[in-house]
Amino acid sequence: MDRMLAERILAASGAKKASLVLKHARVVNVFTAELEDGDIAIEDGYIVGVGDYEGQTEVELGGAVVCPGFIDGHIHLESSMVAPGEFERSVVPHGTQAVITDPHEIANVAGTEGIRFMMDRTRGLTLDVYFMLPSCVPATGLDESGAVLGAEALSPLYEEDRVLGLAELMNSYGTVKADRGILEKVEEARNRSLLIDGHAPGLSGRELNAYVTAGVQSDHECSDAEEAVEKLRRGQWVMIREGTAARNLKALLPLFQEPYYHRCMLVTDDKHPGDLIRLGHLDYIIREAISQGADPVHAVMMGSFHPAMYFGLREVGAVAPGYKANLMVVSDLKEFVVKQVYKNGKLVAENGVMKKEILAAEQRSVETPARVGDSFHLDEIRPEDFHVEKTGNTVRVLCLTPGELTTWEKLAPWVENQGVAPGVSIEQDIVKMAVLERHHNTGHRGLGFLGGYGLKRGAVATSIAHDSHNLIVAGTSDEDMALAANTVRNNRGGLAVVADGKVLGELPLPIAGLMSEEPAEWVDEKLEELKILTRDLGIGDSIDPFMTLAFASLPVIPRLRLNTYGLIDVEKQEITDTIISCI
Repeated sequence: MDRMLAERILAASGAKKASLVLKHARVVNVFTAELEDGDIAIEDGYIVGVGDYEGQTEVELGGAVVCPGFIDGHIHLESSMVAPGEFERSVVPHGTQAVITDPHEIANVAGTEGIRFMMDRTRGLTLDVYFMLPSCVPATGLDESGAVLGAEALSPLYEEDRVLGLAELMNSYGTVKADRGILEKVEEARNRSLLIDGHAPGLSGRELNAYVTAGVQSDHECSDAEEAVEKLRRGQWVMIREGTAARNLKALLPLFQEPYYHRCMLVTDDKHPGDLIRLGHLDYIIREAISQGADPVHAVMMGSFHPAMYFGLREVGAVAPGYKANLMVVSDLKEFVVKQVYKNGKLVAENGVMKKEILAAEQRSVETPARVGDSFHLDEIRPEDFHVEKTGNTVRVLCLTPGELTTWEKLAPWVENQGVAPGVSIEQDIVKMAVLERHHNTGHRGLGFLGGYGLKRGAVATSIAHDSHNLIVAGTSDEDMALAANTVRNNRGGLAVVADGKVLGELPLPIAGLMSEEPAEWVDEKLEELKILTRDLGIGDSIDPFMTLAFASLPVIPRLRLNTYGLIDVEKQEITDTIISCI
């Protein structure tokens, strides 16, 4: 007989005092979408009752609201720019108790070694970390990454007990054309009865039907309610994303209402450390949604119970008998300030800080593979590597869309002004952009022009360039671009800001060129210093200078991108080398 189960039953029936009782709570009931008054009895890490209870230990809540722990249904831990332990320390005090991560950032750099590194670094944390296996390494055949992962390479990883399925199927274009390589990965997940997540911005009509027919069950790329509702009608779950670069909450607020909210959940996708520290994680999304008129109980359900249902996570996502005592105490359902966080019935964070004894118990060493710790392989960069020869009168410009990941294209006249590289026009907000292959030292590089970035002098470089994470640099002069690129190269990855031949600031990210081992606060401080420097160089407050630049090379989000192969027409899935035309 399971003695602990017997003890839980006895505590639930009142035959014995529960080990812990949270007295006089207002419980968010995710089954009936209402607030319920009562005590919460906890035994052996499980909730055993909501009602009138006495406990060996009692904590008076005085009518404070208790919610189930949050679950982020789609995130890339690498995008936090800190190691998993530091990520945990940043989000658990905000009520996040589980995340489902897609490690495709590090997989694009270091293949299965990178995935296993992340699995090792997340094992045994207070934060529960589940994995969806990267489906697109690289994102498409029109990208150049450090590894290529087919179905055969992924297959052994499904044996890991924290793997829940196949991650975002970004190559929607290939999927709807029944690409053989993609279908091999899809069939593996389907044969194992596992989930397949989606990534299909703008997909509609028959193409959406084809995508869902393949078995894709969710989408986190909806930018307006109309697109989201169409995907809901086709049976998909919609992940409402509010991260650092992509912020879709405001446009998707109608989904917090009947009948839509039942198949919606909240996700962050990519989140920088400063946003996590100062604003919060899923609790921030809920506060924002409430302030804009969303039903707070619906919002809590979308951040907890709904992802638990979608991912098949039993025993979490609710404050009810038989569920793990993973919960949080919040001030109220308006300000929504997380006061205390309990994991398996133990207090693990209070007033925004994790308990020191919890952190001390989790400190452990994991060896960093060479492919992860030494991932930069390219020769020193020269200014002439960025030279663009004039062959016509018009420049094709990849233009950013404020607040979105989509881009658009415009034609601009070729100009030559003193003090900037040919083709660059400060007046028209056009700078030069380059993406250099950094995994295999192929020497491949794509050159083009970027609009709407705001940079007026100097250069910005980063090794975070989704999803293949080559070296990306934007600037007004070839000399500054070379200096910025070499600074990142010499640091084995990271960010750099330069101007007038001087390095103004840098942030080394030696873990695969994506993450730092330093504390989140240190990384945040350095990142904020770099952002201030970019503001001084002309980039406006409405643009995250690094996150925005990082997506300018991703060839699966419309319309135009630039990577190591050159300009990519995303909708046609074609390389278009022409950056200057005679029009």
